[in-house]
Amino acid sequence: QVRLVESGGGSVQDGGSLRLSCAASGDTDCIIDLSWYRQAPGKEREFVSTIGRDGTTSYTDSVKGRFTISQDNAKNTVFLQMNSLKPDDTAMYFCRSRARCGGTSEYRNWGQGTQVTVSS
Repeated sequence: QVRLVESGGGSVQDGGSLRLSCAASGDTDCIIDLSWYRQAPGKEREFVSTIGRDGTTSYTDSVKGRFTISQDNAKNTVFLQMNSLKPDDTAMYFCRSRARCGGTSEYRNWGQGTQVTVSS
């Protein structure tokens, strides 16, 4: 299993910035990619961004140009730099890993989440 611990959430004003971190431990050599998801009150959890171990990235349209995902492979940590934050970005942000070890099936693990609140 992969254990994930998020940090860096907080409260900011409209237009502000935050940097989220997600530290992975456990079967880190098995990780295929690390992703950020978010869930606002009363809404379903949605994809935000992902980064593969090779550095390939993707973003949901609503955050393109504002959020940047990066990783430090040596420290098994993924970051989400969030700029120009909007009230609509308010949500609990979760880190998710996708991993496969040897011939086993792919498995996914989630962190406990970190709250981001953007006020107007």
